[in-house]
Amino acid sequence: MNPLAEQLNETLQKENPHIFAMLSKLGRDLYFPKEGILSQSAEAKAKAKKFNATIGIAIENGEPMHLKLIQDTLSSYKPKDLYEYAPPAGKPELRSAWRAKMIKENPAVEAKGFGNPIVTNALTHGLSIVADLFADSGDAVVIPDKNWENYELTFGVRRGAEMVEYPLYNEEMQFNSEGFRQALLAQKDKGKAIVVLNFPNNPTGYTPGPKEGAEIAAAIVDAANEGVNVVAVTDDAYFGLFFEDSMQESLFSQLADVHPRVLAVKIDGATKEEYVWGFRVGFITYASNSQAALAALEQKTLGIIRATISSGPHPSQTFVLHALQSSQFDDQKAQKYAVMKGRANCVKDLLDSGRYDGAWTYYPFNSGYFMCLKLTEASAEAVRSRLLDPYGIGTIALGEHDLRVAFSCIEEENLEELFDTIHQAVQDVLAD
Repeated sequence: MNPLAEQLNETLQKENPHIFAMLSKLGRDLYFPKEGILSQSAEAKAKAKKFNATIGIAIENGEPMHLKLIQDTLSSYKPKDLYEYAPPAGKPELRSAWRAKMIKENPAVEAKGFGNPIVTNALTHGLSIVADLFADSGDAVVIPDKNWENYELTFGVRRGAEMVEYPLYNEEMQFNSEGFRQALLAQKDKGKAIVVLNFPNNPTGYTPGPKEGAEIAAAIVDAANEGVNVVAVTDDAYFGLFFEDSMQESLFSQLADVHPRVLAVKIDGATKEEYVWGFRVGFITYASNSQAALAALEQKTLGIIRATISSGPHPSQTFVLHALQSSQFDDQKAQKYAVMKGRANCVKDLLDSGRYDGAWTYYPFNSGYFMCLKLTEASAEAVRSRLLDPYGIGTIALGEHDLRVAFSCIEEENLEELFDTIHQAVQDVLAD
C-alpha cells in the first residue's frame, strides 16, 4: 500500500474508526499524489513568475491559447476561466459559493461539522465515488423499491454490492419508516450498510414530511446503536423543488454528526437545481466534526477523481459560479420554481378530477420532476408502447403497472391533452 494511503487510513482510524471500517478495499488503497505533475505544477504556478513549463496547456500572449471562433461565442468570460484545467477538487470560488448556498437553503446544517463541497462531473459521478470508496462485493445498499435504476449499475454491477429494497410507501401511502428501519437492522450481522435517500424521489416525485424525516434519522441511529456502520447518502438531485408541506431541507442536515457510526454524504449539483443538465456540475460533501477526517476523505476522493476524470470541465464550473454570484439568480430561479409548481399542481388537479377513475391511481407526489401512475389493469409496457405509436407520446414503464410521467418537460397548457391521451391508450390496450 502506498505510504500516503497508509497515512490517510491511520488518520481515519484515529479520528473515527467506524468511518475507516466503512471503506472498501479500493477506498483504503486510495490517496491523492502529493508528489508528481499536479503538485509540482501547483508549486510552479505560485512561484514560477518568469517561465512556467510544467502543465500541459499552451500559452499565447500571456493567456491560454484558444481558437477565436470559440472565444467569440464566450466573450463574456476571460480565457483563464475557460481553457485551463480546473483543479481536481473544482474551482475554489465555486466550492465556497456552493457551500454558502447549501447553508442558506439548509439553515440547520450550519451548526454541524461538514467539509467543503468537492466538484464532481454531475451527480452520477458523485454516487460512483461513494460506490468506489465504500462498496465492496456483498455490501448492502438499502434503497426503496421505487428507485432510479442507475443505482443498480453504480453499486451492484460496478462494485458487486447487494441491493436491499424496502417498500417506499406504507399502507397510509406515507414514507415507510418501519420498513426502512427493518431493512437497516437486517444488516446487523454484516455490520455495515450504505443507505441512499433520494428525495424528491425519482420516479415518484415524493418527499416525506418532517415527521417521516425524523423517523428516517431515528431508524439510522437505531441501526448505528445496534453496531451497523451506516454510510448515509442523500441523493439531492431535485433539491429545492418542494411544492407542498414536505421536508424543506436535505436530510443531510439531520444526519450530519448524528452518531459516530454514521457518515453523512451529500450528493447534489447544479444539474437539475439550476436547470443546466448538460453542464455536468455536481458536488459531494462529507459530514464530520473532525477536520482531519474530512481532509482524509477529501484526499481519497481526489484520488478517485485524479484516477478517472482528472478534473471536471472548467467552462461549466465558471458558468455556474457566474450564476451563483449574480444578483438576478434568486429571482430567476424563483420564476422557474413557480412554473414547475404550476405544472405539478395542474397534474394533481387533473388526476383528482375523477375523469380517469378506474384506469389508474397514482403514487403520492409533492416535489421534483416526476409523478408515477399505478395502472389498475393495463400493462405499463403495453400502454407505453401504445402511446408511442400512434400517439407520439413518450413515457417510462416501470415494472408491471407503474408508468412514470415527467411533467417537468410538458408545458402546463399541454398537460390535459397528455393525460387524456394516456387514458385513451389505457382504453386501447384493454380493448385489444
